[in-house]
Amino acid sequence: MRKYLKDLTELPGISSREEKIREYIKSQVEGKVNNITIDNLGNLICFVKGKDSSKKMMVDAHMDEVGFMVTKINDDGTLGISPVGGVDPRVIKSQRLKIEGVLNAVVNSTPIHLDKDIKRVIKYEEIKVYAGFSSKEEASKKVNLGDMVTFDTTYVEEGNYALSKAFDDRVGCSIMLDIIDYIYENKLQPAFDTYFNFATQEEVGLRGTGVAAARIKPDFALVLEGTTAGDNPENPPEKWATHIGNGPVITFMHSGLVIKKEMFETIVNAAKALNIKFQYKMRTAGGTNAAKLAKTMYGIPAGVISVPCRYIHSPLAILNIDDYNNTYSLVKELVTNNERWVNYERAH
Repeated sequence: MRKYLKDLTELPGISSREEKIREYIKSQVEGKVNNITIDNLGNLICFVKGKDSSKKMMVDAHMDEVGFMVTKINDDGTLGISPVGGVDPRVIKSQRLKIEGVLNAVVNSTPIHLDKDIKRVIKYEEIKVYAGFSSKEEASKKVNLGDMVTFDTTYVEEGNYALSKAFDDRVGCSIMLDIIDYIYENKLQPAFDTYFNFATQEEVGLRGTGVAAARIKPDFALVLEGTTAGDNPENPPEKWATHIGNGPVITFMHSGLVIKKEMFETIVNAAKALNIKFQYKMRTAGGTNAAKLAKTMYGIPAGVISVPCRYIHSPLAILNIDDYNNTYSLVKELVTNNERWVNYERAH
């Protein structure tokens, strides 16, 4: 497990620019799945034939990460950027960036002993990105408007923790790859005909998943995410959404969606049967591709299972490796064991 997580998080891929992630994933699943499809929005759909072909299951995680695009080239050679997805400008001052995954850059920051108002939040129009150019003419030879910009972060494991960018949602993509490997290496079939959808453009409005679902026409889905922890040392427990180290997160409700009772119970009962320590997401802000599925076609019921991550949507997110492993075990059980779905099917 986790053999893909380092590569996936270090690759660049903001919304609509997921090509490097897609190419990497495609190279890892070729020969292991029955069919691979890339649709008009760039979703990568991997089909694996199941034991029961009367139902279609969709397992979904999005490939895109939050980041930026170059929106201005200034006369002095610095660059202006705008966010792609939700990035608080407070987390990017002085940070190292990569332009198009190649060009090194750094974000400006006023030295603390010269900053007269340290509580003021910098606005994006004030941010300048320095990439070593001294003029607009020089910068324009290497940089174009619309170029992709991502955090420049190296994956690190220390003890029982991992640190990187883009755990939202390369962690879900990594777990899906691990499960595809498990099925392939053990010559197994999933419980149902299963479509692993590596989705595009989640961070800018849940765009890709609905398009993929219209092609797949699944009966139900599991959405895998890297979700916010909120258990920062400075926050009181009542502000925690989840806690790293407390196991996979099972969502009962989030912005725009209440999880169908039978789906929620199916996931919870599977975790209990496996004696997996798990937790509920206790703050309901934010959303996932499950909300899009509920409004797609005939309405597709979906459950949400997440790995809790501290400091998501920042250059440096932290996850607990046991949480990752237990989330993998829970999702693998739901994907491969028909018995976990008996009560769900009885309710339908």
